[in-house]
Amino acid sequence: MISVNNVSLQFGQRKLFTGVNIVFAPGNCYGLIGANGSGKSTFLKILSGEIDSSAGEVVISAGKRISVLKQDQFAFDQYQVLATVIMGHKRLYEIITQKDAIYSKTPFSDEDGMQASRLEEEFSELGGWNADSDAAKLLSDLGIEESLHSAQMSQLEAGQKFRVLLAQALFGNPDILLLDEPTNHLDVESSMWLEEFLCDFQNIAIIVSHDRHFLDKVCTHIADIDFAKIRLYAGNYTFWSEASQLAARQRSEVNKKIEEKRKDLKDFIMRFANNASKSRQATSRKKILEKLNVEDIQPSSRKYPYINFEPEREAGNDLLSIDNLFKKVDGVVVFERLNITIQKGDKVAFVGPNDLAKTMLFEILTNAAQADSGTFKWGVSTKRAYYPKDNSVFFNSGLNIPDWLRNYSPNTEEEYIRSFLGRMLFSGEEALKPVNILSGGERARCMFTRMMVTQPNVVILDEPTNHLDLESITALNRGLAKFQGTILFSSHDHELIQTVANRIIEITPRGYIDRMGSTFDEYLENEQIKEQRHELYKLN
Repeated sequence: MISVNNVSLQFGQRKLFTGVNIVFAPGNCYGLIGANGSGKSTFLKILSGEIDSSAGEVVISAGKRISVLKQDQFAFDQYQVLATVIMGHKRLYEIITQKDAIYSKTPFSDEDGMQASRLEEEFSELGGWNADSDAAKLLSDLGIEESLHSAQMSQLEAGQKFRVLLAQALFGNPDILLLDEPTNHLDVESSMWLEEFLCDFQNIAIIVSHDRHFLDKVCTHIADIDFAKIRLYAGNYTFWSEASQLAARQRSEVNKKIEEKRKDLKDFIMRFANNASKSRQATSRKKILEKLNVEDIQPSSRKYPYINFEPEREAGNDLLSIDNLFKKVDGVVVFERLNITIQKGDKVAFVGPNDLAKTMLFEILTNAAQADSGTFKWGVSTKRAYYPKDNSVFFNSGLNIPDWLRNYSPNTEEEYIRSFLGRMLFSGEEALKPVNILSGGERARCMFTRMMVTQPNVVILDEPTNHLDLESITALNRGLAKFQGTILFSSHDHELIQTVANRIIEITPRGYIDRMGSTFDEYLENEQIKEQRHELYKLN
């Protein structure tokens, strides 16, 4: 158990949180959420003991082992991959190191023998004989092939290093597991495996994530940082989000009777409690929700931007044809023999582990890059807007946000410009910032505003949820779902793909899969597609 008692943290005049009192209990998975800059990662560091709070204390039950997902990908470069994973259990790795040092001694004294015996006993108690095989299984489950287990960490790519560090955090069944954005750099299969792992995890897990689908799958509780407080709610992210919005609406319904409001909230809670039966976390979650007091649900202070793409004109039926497209990057084929026809109204999610292939395709289709061979043709009535993965080239000027937006808007009137910026939460002094000092999230909102004012009937988006907070991701999801035009997009956000796409195209090293009319979950669960994917990802 972790008991947080009256914990506060302040940097100068800024208070991240004050008087936090929370108990984290075994058998539960807690999703820690909050606006960007609210202190989510900082709070995890307080729990782990990496930094001290300004006031209060964190009490952890005696003998409990904490494991943390490390963020420094270069910290273990001098170590072997398998050893790096085992380091997740600090005491076990110490014993292994000490044993090796003793057994290498010449001569080997009686005292050395007694010390070795004590170490061997503790080694066995900690499951040391299975350490190598357990670590290897974690690595394989997370997509690190066996040939890399004996390699040095310095030989791995950034995404592979992250998976090793995640395996390190999970190793040895820790009593308390602290994970900051654990689905970063994970493909769909690895994310699904992690979901299963956490659903079966019987100890305490506390997770920071912007992945709504992931939070919904694994969390029994949500810890929300808001108003400089941290409040604990039973249920997953969707329950918290919808409940807080319902509470906010009810607060504004001044004429509605208290009894009616309580009935609405009770009905809402029971609906989620019944739906909980479909979850791996079903038993505990359903019991908790049934006991939840309606007064426990509080409106959030979070603001949602308004993202809505309104086409200036309707596109024709023949929207885009791609004929035998081929592209190499640095001598490596990223795709070949792409023959795809996109129709009006298609909402196509491009998926697969090769992000470069998707980015290069979008850049070719928007004339930011050229194919090595093959052709493509847009319909004459299409009006396109592109959201690139790297938007830095758009923000090199010292213009303020309204003047920057005028460069892209057909209507440059102040009222028109300000109306769009207001919808995207740029108001007052915030709207007058120079664009070259904006944060990643602010730049993203500017890019969406730029797209909206052009009134496209085709939007192309390359990882649009990067740098966004959960509220902006939700707003984007809603805007794309109701968009009447055509969408081509890539994303690692499971929920976005599931709720927006009506067509899935997966680009693989040996071809592509094109599936119409399936949701993302149906695509992943289809046995025929699983076999097809297996064949396409086979090594030559």
